[in-house]
Amino acid sequence: MKSALTPFRVRSYRFQWPADLLTSWALEMEFLILGWYVLVETGSVLLLTLFGALQHGGTLIAPILGVVSDRIGPRNLLTGMRMIYATIATTLMTLAFTGTINPVIVLVLVGFMGLVRPSDLGLRAALTADTMPHEQLTGAMGMSRITTDSARIAGALTGAGLFAWLGMGPAYVVIASFYALSALLTSQTDSAHSKKATEPVTATVTGRVSAWNDLREGIVHIWNTPSLMAIIWLVLLFNFTAFPLTNALLPYVAKEVYHVDQAGLSYLIASISLGAMVGGVLMSRTGVSERLPRLMIASAVAWHALLLVFAQMQTLPGGIVMLLVTGVFQSLTMVSLTVILVRESGQRLRGRVMGVRMMAIYSLPIGLLIAGELIKRIGFASTATLYAAVGLVFTIVIALRWREHMWPAAQPAPAE
Repeated sequence: MKSALTPFRVRSYRFQWPADLLTSWALEMEFLILGWYVLVETGSVLLLTLFGALQHGGTLIAPILGVVSDRIGPRNLLTGMRMIYATIATTLMTLAFTGTINPVIVLVLVGFMGLVRPSDLGLRAALTADTMPHEQLTGAMGMSRITTDSARIAGALTGAGLFAWLGMGPAYVVIASFYALSALLTSQTDSAHSKKATEPVTATVTGRVSAWNDLREGIVHIWNTPSLMAIIWLVLLFNFTAFPLTNALLPYVAKEVYHVDQAGLSYLIASISLGAMVGGVLMSRTGVSERLPRLMIASAVAWHALLLVFAQMQTLPGGIVMLLVTGVFQSLTMVSLTVILVRESGQRLRGRVMGVRMMAIYSLPIGLLIAGELIKRIGFASTATLYAAVGLVFTIVIALRWREHMWPAAQPAPAE
């Protein structure tokens, strides 16, 4: 066991962690405020779902942003992205204060922001891997997990409170300030333990002037690296089977299964987020390194097994307890997965590999659409049981298919 604060001994991480925290809080606040605004102003569930879909519009171009990251450095790209967030938030703030805001403008601006927003998490991991010493990477990733999970709890509650108390304009003053400060802090990070973030990575590769060639190189690298292939398949699987049950479908569970109101829904969201925070803290303190693949597979099996139990819960207290425990193993799985991914990808190709990983999230809306149709036909309990069982079986299948890479005696040295 070691201190969870060990990663903060690295100067760059002391800037990156609060920058990521501010961005996560602002994103959650903005999602809640704008989603509520669109629903109230239009009364259309269809437009609300369109608003949600626009958040993931950039997933398909994430690999291209990964190429850009490898060329200019994740620090520079993240700084630019967060300046875009601040600009859009400032525009919405101005429109709100002048009374000229309307749902169409909101959807258009959200669509622009959605082109870069999905890549934020992947680039955070790439920047952390660039700046942290090898032995501290797992702990740093565990602490980074706290920024996103705390935002689901505190960021959403703060956004709702500011919106109800002050209105959209003043609430957006806070959001725009968070983004601007985040961009400033991000610009102060560095890459002291590998290449400088300001150094174009592709400058060391002669003849690589085409972005498409760079992207193809990253895809070929994944295809020819068994551990990376296994990780990408796991990302596709988890987003198809596990995340729909504990993210987008929770409002349905609260209303139709547990028969509770928005307060009950907030308890469900808070329980899984709190569990995930606990998992992140555990990872930051243990610093498990050599057997991360084993931890990842074991945690993924436990995660889906707990979802099987969650599917059978018929009361709110039972659901809260199961989601709390589930969140712990979800976090252990995803932190381990991310650390393995950034280590195995190597510094030169890390941005491209993380871009492909973010594109794999597109299995989430597919899983949601299928789940919605299945729930109509066989109910939530049967659908959730089916999803959890499929996830459990194929997690084991992937672990067996790439057994020598997913269950090694020792972790191989990271690629450089």
